[in-house]
Amino acid sequence: MSQSRNTKPLIGINGDFRPTRTDQPALSWFNTGYYDSVTAAGGLPVLISPLASDEDLEQLLGMLDGVVLAGCAQDLDPMRLGMDRHPTTRPMPTRREDFDRRLCRLAVERRMPILGIGLGAQLLNIVCGGTIYQHITEDVPKSLHHRDPVENCLRHILEIVPGTRVDTIYGPGEIRVNSQHHQAVDQVASPFIVSARSPDGVVEAFEAKDENWFCLGVQWHPENESASALDMQVFEQFILGAKRATATEPVILPMRKSA
Repeated sequence: MSQSRNTKPLIGINGDFRPTRTDQPALSWFNTGYYDSVTAAGGLPVLISPLASDEDLEQLLGMLDGVVLAGCAQDLDPMRLGMDRHPTTRPMPTRREDFDRRLCRLAVERRMPILGIGLGAQLLNIVCGGTIYQHITEDVPKSLHHRDPVENCLRHILEIVPGTRVDTIYGPGEIRVNSQHHQAVDQVASPFIVSARSPDGVVEAFEAKDENWFCLGVQWHPENESASALDMQVFEQFILGAKRATATEPVILPMRKSA
């Protein structure tokens, strides 16, 4: 989708889903942080319902300039990955995982600008051929705490790979991000490189090898209330990436902000 420099990019965001219960109908909802962050960064959010038709989804994606793959309080179903289900795993509803996989696959095939967050990053890696750890505590020896079962304000340091997009976003200096996950990327898919890890070696961010494709996955949640002001630059750079991908005129990137 081409646009003039002054047109805000349309950014699709997938939502959460709960199936029908005995006394309640099926329900879809959207975390406010995602669409508020897209808006604050200069984009126009478009909330995507879990469409059943690929034809409808293709039509919608043809109108969009980028996609945010949102996180989820639940997990990818490890049985779909050939793994036994760990007792701590809470699989997301089948309708949501089915739709998220299709949305991700079609967006990747179109090489749309993509920002995967939390579970959205894990899904992006899986769809592109990577793998995940089902439960970090058992799968990664001497791992840090990546999730607090009581508080949602757990934070840890990032070790950023120099010269990557994440390095461009955050700049030099120590960076701390929020953390609330027990699954994580294991083997990174072939289209991607690792751009940040936690001190225990767990992948915290990855990005497309192709510099002309803005495709970034981050394990932390820059949209969350527990995020720092610096985390907004993740969305700002994503929106600029969407503008660059679709602009009919050159887009001048701003100077990198310091921490």
